[in-house]
Amino acid sequence: MRYTGQSLVVGDHIDTDAIIPAIYLVSSEPEELGRHCMDGLDPEWKKKIKPGASLLVAGRNFGCGSSREHAPVAILGAGIRVVIAHSFARIFYRNAFNTGLIPLEVGDDFAGFKEGDEIEVDMEAGKIFNKSNGKNIGFPPIPEGMRAVLDAGGLAGFVKKRLAERTR
Repeated sequence: MRYTGQSLVVGDHIDTDAIIPAIYLVSSEPEELGRHCMDGLDPEWKKKIKPGASLLVAGRNFGCGSSREHAPVAILGAGIRVVIAHSFARIFYRNAFNTGLIPLEVGDDFAGFKEGDEIEVDMEAGKIFNKSNGKNIGFPPIPEGMRAVLDAGGLAGFVKKRLAERTR
């Protein structure tokens, strides 16, 4: 699978309250949460998003703070499927898989991205190509079991699929 789009860059230590402020946690609907994605960082940020054509690029420790699953759901609800980061807070990383958001950890290669870069992610090859500066960046392969969860749209979809297979 390939994902392409323009980069939307945020910095280091973006916590879950910046991603989706607690005031909006009265909903669990992706579209509603997506309308408020990054309001804790910049209420105007979501105006830059091109649903299905934007990739989020983050610095160190993205998704730190509370363990709320609303944060990756808000990103998905805003129309972003892939987050490329230097590093992720561990609970956010797991919650991303659980909800179907693709987290790609690239370490210091994060520095190669600027706002608005045209990016292509090739999941099978484990490569990110920055078309704007010509750089290729590798990322560790996502384990087969976690790819199956992502392919099912998250953990709930994965479990439904497995249960349906067992009842045949």
